[in-house]
Amino acid sequence: MSTVLRLAVAAASGLAAAGAFEPLAWAVLLVPAVAGLSVAVHGTRGRRAFAVGLVFGLAFMAALLPWLQVIGVDAWIGLSLLEAAFFGVLGVALTRVATLPWWPVWAAACWVAVELLRSLAPWGGFPWGRLAFATIDTPLAPAMGIIGTGGTTFVIALLGTAVAWLLLGGHRKRATASTVAVGVLAVAATPALVAAGLPEPEAERSVRLAAVQGNVPGEGMDAFSERRAVLDNHVSATLDLADRVESGDTERPEFVLWPENSTDIDPFGDDTVYDDIQGAADAMAVPILVGAMVDGEEPGDVRNEGIVWQPSGATGGGGPGERYAKTHPVPFGEYIPMRDQLAKLFERLDQIPRDMVPGTEPGVLDLAGTTVGDVICFEVAYDGLVHEVVDRGAELLVVQTNNATYMGTGQVEQQFAIARLRAVETSRYVVVVATNGVSGIIAPDGSVVERAAVRDTVVMEQDVPLRTVITLGVRIGRWVERALVVVALGAVVVAVVRGVQARRRIGSEA
Repeated sequence: MSTVLRLAVAAASGLAAAGAFEPLAWAVLLVPAVAGLSVAVHGTRGRRAFAVGLVFGLAFMAALLPWLQVIGVDAWIGLSLLEAAFFGVLGVALTRVATLPWWPVWAAACWVAVELLRSLAPWGGFPWGRLAFATIDTPLAPAMGIIGTGGTTFVIALLGTAVAWLLLGGHRKRATASTVAVGVLAVAATPALVAAGLPEPEAERSVRLAAVQGNVPGEGMDAFSERRAVLDNHVSATLDLADRVESGDTERPEFVLWPENSTDIDPFGDDTVYDDIQGAADAMAVPILVGAMVDGEEPGDVRNEGIVWQPSGATGGGGPGERYAKTHPVPFGEYIPMRDQLAKLFERLDQIPRDMVPGTEPGVLDLAGTTVGDVICFEVAYDGLVHEVVDRGAELLVVQTNNATYMGTGQVEQQFAIARLRAVETSRYVVVVATNGVSGIIAPDGSVVERAAVRDTVVMEQDVPLRTVITLGVRIGRWVERALVVVALGAVVVAVVRGVQARRRIGSEA
């Protein structure tokens, strides 16, 4: 295969991988995408393998992340190139392990290793586009609750590498194509069959909650230009709910959820903001989980917090109580790494004048006796943050988000799909509460109980069962992933050593 053809196959496969995710959600393309990259790099070495992987990654990321153009074309291109480099490394790893027996298994493990690497680095990583995150409406989704994100990616990648093995003529050497096809189908069906055989966890009790999507007046980067209007919308919607409760038109919830950035004005620095939030909590006579931007200790610092705001007369007193500060701020979105150096080169970084200070504790909050696991916006994509709140007793997951900047793009649907998979993985109800969409209440099987219309003021009210079960996906998922990384590294090392030995042997015979 010529280099040009290899690059073309890689680019087409990258585009197919992106098409598996929202907004297209053609998940059937995942396996052909993995197979295409495996075929494109097969038989290459070194820089050619890296180039093929790079082209795959660039096509994949550029087609997956066009919503970054809302921030700037440079942000879209820059992040796509950065993430594509990881796929260049994957291309090199795939060519190495392809020299080993049973190479589809080792190649699938390499996918897991590279996904983990780019989920950790640089600056905390960017896990968007993990293969597992495209499986929500497929038979593979139950794997999230059994083997976690890394294990689910491995299953998908193994299906793809097995197809590549068949395309490259492997069936003529080791087995019949029909036997391999049966094996591939068995791998695909196993997660759903295992999940179906597991007992359904019972809810210990239910809680009635209300989630408020107040809506924002602006679009894109100007979505929060009218900061007071955003707060007023959430206060007004909550007061309307309180009126309906008092009139007997609806039941009183045990707590109310507001989204991230429901107030961009620090309630501890503006008495009118404090009073408005307190008034809403008092009218409801239940606590409100408020999303607030709070000034940090230094003049240039800010925290993104979820604050449990108690009504007056509550046990322990009214006002702000437990707080969760976002632990994983988005680099170049919520803070600027190496600000002193980069600000001199890119004036646009002035659009982010303050750096968000990360919190240090997980988002485990007590809301009227319910232990809630709070993650904020992009944090839903990070396994560790979700697992930690579940490990610490969260009976319900809440994703506070704004997404207003990205309305009309694939980002909002991609994030909502991840939230649905977290419900499957943790066997918890998940409440996504956004400023103007997508807000929704998700059942433990990933189905959507209620979804709010976007760009509108909506109050979702539901009785939601609570669960304390710890799924295998949470309990062992991280260890499955780590074991697969060790397998991948071991396979690459063995392949390199065998290659060196083979070259020495040829050299000695010459």
